[in-house]
Amino acid sequence: MAKSRYSEGSGPSQRQLRVGELIRRTLADVLNRGDIHDPDLNRMSITVGEVRTSPDLKIATAFVLPLGGGNRDEAIALLARNKSELRRAVGRELTLKYTPDLRFRIDETFDRMDETRALLERDEVRRDLDAGDDPEDGGPA
Repeated sequence: MAKSRYSEGSGPSQRQLRVGELIRRTLADVLNRGDIHDPDLNRMSITVGEVRTSPDLKIATAFVLPLGGGNRDEAIALLARNKSELRRAVGRELTLKYTPDLRFRIDETFDRMDETRALLERDEVRRDLDAGDDPEDGGPA
């Protein structure tokens, strides 16, 4: 069976990356300016970390995080409630054949970075890392 170039393991195309970044910038600008007619959403400061698009560019998933990391569920609910207005704003700014359907997810990148940092600070991990630096143990000189 022939594999699709979009099958598991292959990364996004250059076009997907480019369109995702354009959508990310547009969403960030719209949210920053408070262009949406929802005072609850405009009161919230939301970071748009990444936007991933489907291979056909019809679905865009925005990974977002409210300032401070709190009120995550509320942020997702507000973005979902204003999805059509945000989609119209993206459509006005970008010249795409189809304006993608927007989906919103919490950006967990910062949480993973904190977990990694905490792991590297553990005594047993530091001991193992420090042992690898000893030239007599076969580590780097």
